[in-house]
Amino acid sequence: MEHFTMVRPGEKVRLEEVDPDFHEDLRRDDPSVKERTGAARDEMGRLQERLYAEGRQSLLIVLQAMDTGGKDGTIKHVMRGLNPAGVCVKAFKQPSSEELAHDFLWRIHPCVPANGQIAVFNRSHYEDVLVVRVHELVPESCWRHRYDQINEFEELLHETNTRILKLYLHISKDEQRERLQARLDDPEKHWKFHAADLKERAHWDAYVGAFEEALTRCSTQIAPWHIIPANRKWYRNLVVAELVAETLREMAPQFPEPDFDPADVVIE
Repeated sequence: MEHFTMVRPGEKVRLEEVDPDFHEDLRRDDPSVKERTGAARDEMGRLQERLYAEGRQSLLIVLQAMDTGGKDGTIKHVMRGLNPAGVCVKAFKQPSSEELAHDFLWRIHPCVPANGQIAVFNRSHYEDVLVVRVHELVPESCWRHRYDQINEFEELLHETNTRILKLYLHISKDEQRERLQARLDDPEKHWKFHAADLKERAHWDAYVGAFEEALTRCSTQIAPWHIIPANRKWYRNLVVAELVAETLREMAPQFPEPDFDPADVVIE
């Protein structure tokens, strides 16, 4: 297995075939882990500066996972390599009454990144084919159409110079149990534990099915899904950092040429 799985368009996803504990036989204390993660974050920072200066394209990073999958941790440990002035992080929680009065993409579109910017979505428009499906919040005849609508929305973003990097942080059910227990055992993490987490855990199999179909139906040539082994937080961070750096490298942002001759400027 590679260090991550990119879902090819048309490929049927079976999450049970992807090992969430994969870690390249590395150890957390291997010097190469720190070196690779640091190098990737440094490259992210350098390329982000070019992206901001260029002002012609943008990057949208979508993070999805089961509860406790590590979305917050990924943002905290990986995105710190970026300049906050050019990054917006948006967490999509339960929609408000105003948001529910509009189409499901109404609350998403204003949050996509402007030219020169990077946006990170903690959950996203995919919640409307995940939690909405699992809890039957709308009829199947409604959410079934959303896969095509999501693909069309992402195609629009792509055609207007937004690169989309979609990451599914893949953990096992046993790992989720350990992370929930850790929140109970540590008083400083009690605030992160909610009784609703246990209710959601009871729907694990239904969520697996929902994620598998979303990853299958919405992995396209312009915006493929990447499945990240995420049982080991340090390895997750390494893989995500390298993927973000690679994506920015492929975007190849360039500093703009000055509209003046610097040699002619005299500062007295």
